[in-house]
Amino acid sequence: MQHVSDVPVFRLFFPRRAAAMVPLINSANCQVAGFVVATVGWILTTTSMGLVEWRVWYVENSALLPPGLVCVGMWKVCVYHQVSDHSKATLCQRYGYRTAYLPLDIRVSQSLLLIASILGLLGRASIIFALRNAYLGVVRGNTNFNPLVTSGILNLASGVCISIAVVWNYHSVMSEQGISFPPSLSIPFKPNTQEIGSAFLVACLAAFMMLLSGLIFLSHKFSAATQVHPQTSDM
Repeated sequence: MQHVSDVPVFRLFFPRRAAAMVPLINSANCQVAGFVVATVGWILTTTSMGLVEWRVWYVENSALLPPGLVCVGMWKVCVYHQVSDHSKATLCQRYGYRTAYLPLDIRVSQSLLLIASILGLLGRASIIFALRNAYLGVVRGNTNFNPLVTSGILNLASGVCISIAVVWNYHSVMSEQGISFPPSLSIPFKPNTQEIGSAFLVACLAAFMMLLSGLIFLSHKFSAATQVHPQTSDM
């Protein structure tokens, strides 16, 4: 037996309003969790774009380059080699999408990561709009624009773009593909050994979080729709 004193005052005086607000609050909590995941994923996406350690080349002593390390990123390449026991020399050169010597996988990955960043930003804007509606108690009818579904689709598309760039980069490293850098950099076409770098792992985590956030938004919308229109069995 529940006493009147145990019932929240809001539910006591406004039972219908309280019942209507419960699904909105639950929806907002799910949206906040998805928003946090999407935000972290978007930050990792933009961070991975600027990192240079997508491919790590180990170069032994040669006529072109002393022993050292070459890090190949999406937008620049950096050469590190030991000059003396206490000093290292670093040479970095930026490049863009139209740089002639870049292989196809890097140029496509540049575009994919840019698209993923833009899609992720639009997805965050859409979910902010959905959170505003949830916390203000705005119940939208059947419209052509649903911010929750839109954000889920945008985040899923962003995660797919990042995943393609990640898988292509992994394949290029595993197949030991070379790059014809300009002679001014004195970098050989292929290193002695190469491996994936830390930027690859950051991008993997970004892709996972963007895909996860998209699934959170879409699955929550689907579950909410099934609750509003439950299936009934014929008696």
